Amino acid sequence: MNRPKKIRIDSAWTGTAMTETPDLWTYRLSKTQIAEMEGGTGRFLESGIELGTMTRDRFPLPTVAPLLHDLREALQHGIGFGLVRGVRVDGLSTSFLATMFFGIGSYLGSARSQNAMGHLLGHVTDIGADRNSSSTRIYQTSARQTFHTDSSDAVGLMCLTEAMEGGDSLLVSTATIYNRMMERRPDLVELLFQPVATDRRGEVPKGEKPYFMIPVLNWYEGYLTGMYQRQYIESTARFPDAPKPDESFFEALDLFDEIANDPDIHLRMRLKPGDMQFVYNHATLHDRTEYRDWSEPNKRRHLLRLWLSLPEDRPLPPTFAERYGSVTIGDRGGIIVPNAELCVPLSPWERQASRPR
Repeated sequence: MNRPKKIRIDSAWTGTAMTETPDLWTYRLSKTQIAEMEGGTGRFLESGIELGTMTRDRFPLPTVAPLLHDLREALQHGIGFGLVRGVRVDGLSTSFLATMFFGIGSYLGSARSQNAMGHLLGHVTDIGADRNSSSTRIYQTSARQTFHTDSSDAVGLMCLTEAMEGGDSLLVSTATIYNRMMERRPDLVELLFQPVATDRRGEVPKGEKPYFMIPVLNWYEGYLTGMYQRQYIESTARFPDAPKPDESFFEALDLFDEIANDPDIHLRMRLKPGDMQFVYNHATLHDRTEYRDWSEPNKRRHLLRLWLSLPEDRPLPPTFAERYGSVTIGDRGGIIVPNAELCVPLSPWERQASRPR
């Protein structure tokens, strides 16, 4: 495998450099653009069209579209993330904001299912889920997430309300971690290119095992692509037939995590109400610090989430089909299980969708 000793691309950044250049990754909406988005949202809601069928043709944004084009370029070919700032949330309903967020997402890619219930819209909030359960998704708690990637080309978050304390967003470059590991322990880097069992957490496609096999790092068609969720690697110990990594593999993960958690390497940001953050999973890992919430239910930390399949994207190695279902560009990613019906829930406690109104 002919991989470079050091990867020199725009997405191989450090947190220190990004902290000093916020204008590189912040997209500030003008009053005209905000009014255009709110007007488009209102018209879409009045049309009665199901939110899950949203396309950019049904959500025209003539002045915002160029900004979103630049953002998608930055995700796929640039630094690998961006923050859209300026949206108003005060006085607007969750259904209104979800529709706006869905519309923005349609300019970047197509929404993918985020869980076994077929949810095209996710709710990142503490619903009191058991942190120690093997079926719990960590975003349903207030716990630290740890650096990871999601099962889609890109992930978007829209902040509705922020925590009383904590809950900061952390981003880190996959290429930068690779470069630092190559400098310190190239022998350990090699182990991360070998397939490892990763837990599906009960969301099992038809005919598949409760875990899938995929390397943490992949080199394919000239691209370094990551797929990482350490808790899901460790929890495969509950499956008797899952291959068990040796101590040297976990030594490699320890170094990977150590570098990712270096404050000079990762970028920390605080998402404010109205902020929309988009992250390219193939080049960037994300995390969230533990948080303490408000006692009032209506003030609790709440973010909306989209998983997106991007058009004209990089090729992925065939092994990604184990998790993505397909590696067809523009139609890959997400979690599809038997009998799941795609829907857009407007509340963290909904299992199925309600029509926006």
